[in-house]
Amino acid sequence: MPRYSDAHQDVFSVFATNAWKGEGINTYPSLIVPDNPGQEYIRVSVVLSENGLNPYSVRGLLLIDIFTARTSGPKRPIQIADTLDEHINVKLVKNSVGTTQFGSSNLGKPSPDKDNTALAHTLYSAPFSYFGET
Repeated sequence: MPRYSDAHQDVFSVFATNAWKGEGINTYPSLIVPDNPGQEYIRVSVVLSENGLNPYSVRGLLLIDIFTARTSGPKRPIQIADTLDEHINVKLVKNSVGTTQFGSSNLGKPSPDKDNTALAHTLYSAPFSYFGET
């Protein structure tokens, strides 16, 4: 019953699809900083926080840090959030390891990135429930 690793794999499967790759948005898992930090990208984190309906399920929060050029203003992070919504917001993802239901997303306010002031940082988040198969 590896529900944590299965849920993590299920959520990240969204970013492994050809549909997502076709968006052309550089995507990295948490703790990874790209070699060219001046470039636009997103960083994906999965926070598994609550027990689900049964021993094979878990609930959590998908956190996505959106990094864009500060000179683009708020328009570019909003465009990326809309693109993320096309793939995540209130979607059901079924894979070989289980099913994930995403809830409604939220988008924070852009602010200068603390590590690279040429970039703006905006937080996108969406709750999810993972239902593992028995």
